[in-house]
Amino acid sequence: MAAIVSLLIFSLLVLLSISSFVNALNLNYYDHTCPQLEPAVTKAVKKAMSNDKTVPAALLRMHFHDCFIRGCDASVLLESKGKNTAEKDGPPNISLHAFYVIDNAKKAVEALCPGVVSCADILAIAARDAVALSGGPTWEVPKGRKDGRISKATETRQLPAPTFNISQLTQNFAQRGLSVTDLVALSGGHTLGFAHCSSFQNRIHNFNASLDVDPTLHPSFASSLRSVCAAHNKVKNAGATLDSTATIFDNAYYKLLLQRKSVFSSDQALLTSPKTKALVSKFASSKEEFEKAFVMSMIKMSSITGGGQEIRLDCKVVR
Repeated sequence: MAAIVSLLIFSLLVLLSISSFVNALNLNYYDHTCPQLEPAVTKAVKKAMSNDKTVPAALLRMHFHDCFIRGCDASVLLESKGKNTAEKDGPPNISLHAFYVIDNAKKAVEALCPGVVSCADILAIAARDAVALSGGPTWEVPKGRKDGRISKATETRQLPAPTFNISQLTQNFAQRGLSVTDLVALSGGHTLGFAHCSSFQNRIHNFNASLDVDPTLHPSFASSLRSVCAAHNKVKNAGATLDSTATIFDNAYYKLLLQRKSVFSSDQALLTSPKTKALVSKFASSKEEFEKAFVMSMIKMSSITGGGQEIRLDCKVVR
């Protein structure tokens, strides 16, 4: 209990320290207009988790992919329509799932306070709950985001790819006002989840002209990945978990990374810079330090508000 209280206090201090990112967002935004918002969202996330252990990873990834395109405006939730292909149908987002959790949360919230709460705020709260309900830290979510009306699949190319090197990663994050520390801390979100073979085939087959396997991979780990992902894999859902405790939010991701047992090239890239490698080592040795950094970076990232203009009544379509 003391740890939870200290993290809540810490998250409040973080909000003060990054006020330039928060813009119009604040912790008390719905106190009078929708006081039961957060319990309603948490209930929807808990219910979904009871039936599907992959929900937390899905919600965390969904929020990340939303914020990195047009800011946190719920554009990732919009359906393709007519000649427009929406973000959720862009190549990096094809494997996103659990959209129904946000839809269910939205329905519950609309029943309490119609037309008041944005889908973007619901997604930010759900991502927080996904972490907390998986054994990770909790924090106060600043609220007041608006929902965007534009969603284009072509813009998903702006997302950091699993094949990125450290220069590409740091530039990609910097373009969104996020630091190297944010990069390493948010990469820790890979403590939850699963990767399809296509995301790491480049490391285990035809790595380069002279090597079949990425030499930075631990040999036994490389063999385990190759055993589930053939060179021309045809198994639809084949892949690997992102760390050894894929449904528990902990710092195992960093420990495995130091053992050369990371899945993505972009994970391995964190060891190629002295500053990022030092942060990986720090987070591997202290779950508390990782959680503090993760909370700070999540608040910072989720406060990139973008150009949202409305409160959607249905998260899948513009109003």
